[in-house]
Amino acid sequence: MTTQVTPRIQAMKSLPPSQRPCLQHVGEQTEFKLCTNDYQCSRCEFDQVFDDQYSVQAVVRPVEVMEVGGCRVPQGYYLHQGHSWVKIEEGSSVRIGIDDFALRLLGPLDRVETPLMGKVVEQGKPHMTVIRGVHHAGVLSPVSGVVTAVNTKLREEGNLANQDPYAQGWVMTLHSKNLRKEIKGLMIAEQSARFLEQEVERVHHLIEEVSAPLAADGGTLGNDVFGAMPQLGWERLTRSFLLT
Repeated sequence: MTTQVTPRIQAMKSLPPSQRPCLQHVGEQTEFKLCTNDYQCSRCEFDQVFDDQYSVQAVVRPVEVMEVGGCRVPQGYYLHQGHSWVKIEEGSSVRIGIDDFALRLLGPLDRVETPLMGKVVEQGKPHMTVIRGVHHAGVLSPVSGVVTAVNTKLREEGNLANQDPYAQGWVMTLHSKNLRKEIKGLMIAEQSARFLEQEVERVHHLIEEVSAPLAADGGTLGNDVFGAMPQLGWERLTRSFLLT
């Protein structure tokens, strides 16, 4: 990033070296970080890495996709029981998102909030937040790591996750050092399919508790379970299925 010396930067340069914030932090893109290059960003390795990661990324669309109860499950993606997914990319880099089941359950989102670049996230902690109107819910991270990129489109177009959950609707990427250990607790392929079959059946049972027996299309989920049956309760659904 080429830095133009503005009055604001001049003011920050007048601060003691131990108090000069990185411009990426000032722009609310990263956790707090000190500037160690006198605001000459073109010389900053962190800034170059940040710009590379934050630029538009080519997302490979899954080729093989199973369908379980109307929900898509791509081959090669690991699922967490809280309905987040992880796809292993190069090295220790992974891409994370929210699965089709959860997005059908909660319906079209207004936005998805993510941690800032550089934030350390932990497996099984609610580091993603989905928002629909006055409702919000945490989504558990499937693995641990340091956030290296976020899908900023989801801040304004949360419904992109609903439309394309495993490609353009990705949420963030991480550098994950404990990947080999942590994926042992996740599901993939037939494990994921069996899990989702059980989850779809659980939804049907909940619906039958508050209405007439389900006459769904072959036992499949629609695109907006909560919107069609708000009496199910947002908190109940998120507690039961997102585990938050």
